[in-house]
Amino acid sequence: MPQGLSREEWLHSLPRALVAGFVKTDKEFQTKGQTSGTTATFAIIDGWTITVASVGDSRCILDAQGGAVSLLTVDHRLEENVEERERVTASGGEVGRLSVVGGAEIGPLRCWPGGLCLSRSIGDIDVGEFIVPVPYVKQVKLSNTGGRLIIASDGIWDALSSDAAAKCCRGLPAELAAKQVVKEALKTRGLKDDTTCVVVDIIPPDQTIRPLSPPKKMNKLKSLIFRKKAKDQPNKLTKQLSSVGMVEEIFEEGSAILSERLVYSRAEGCK
Repeated sequence: MPQGLSREEWLHSLPRALVAGFVKTDKEFQTKGQTSGTTATFAIIDGWTITVASVGDSRCILDAQGGAVSLLTVDHRLEENVEERERVTASGGEVGRLSVVGGAEIGPLRCWPGGLCLSRSIGDIDVGEFIVPVPYVKQVKLSNTGGRLIIASDGIWDALSSDAAAKCCRGLPAELAAKQVVKEALKTRGLKDDTTCVVVDIIPPDQTIRPLSPPKKMNKLKSLIFRKKAKDQPNKLTKQLSSVGMVEEIFEEGSAILSERLVYSRAEGCK
């Protein structure tokens, strides 16, 4: 955390700083004459607060305790994102499929010139000003029961839904969980695209491995014992259940207009 800032000021400044960082990185690509490009998903974890910035179709999901899966990014695929298609065409770009001999159109929707199927990325200067590096940013706060982040490239998400990715690795430590997600994606679709996964567990200090969530079904005897304990400690159980899976949304902004993203007040930025 930078000196001179309180934690609240630091967290409040992160969304704008991430936008500036993405744009600066894109300009460095241009300065070096790089015509290639990349998607990017960047996560900062500060205590129970998570801030995620993303362009392209890599994705970050949050698997909170209790089994609630939340999407912390937005896919910028022209095929699926109507708002981004409208933005590109309103800016003067063309959106269409690849034309082949005979006039047939194949493949996903792309932006022309360049033929990129994404509306936002870092680099890709050969496709013109219609493809922007301004990220979607979301900031959330977990309850003290923690949660799990799964960050992966499009090769994972083309094969698995967010729920399927979360469920297939519950109960495993982070390193093994990432391998399991990749394994499931390859089993479903094969190796057809970049298939990379990173798993990060945000857990209370008294735990070493995030427990399986939701819990396995109990047999009748164990269930009766659990109910008896619950009756003996109603206040404690109620407190635990009320905190499971709770995620507070602090900030969310996805505008592609840079001037709107670098100047905002807390009242405008927080929803």
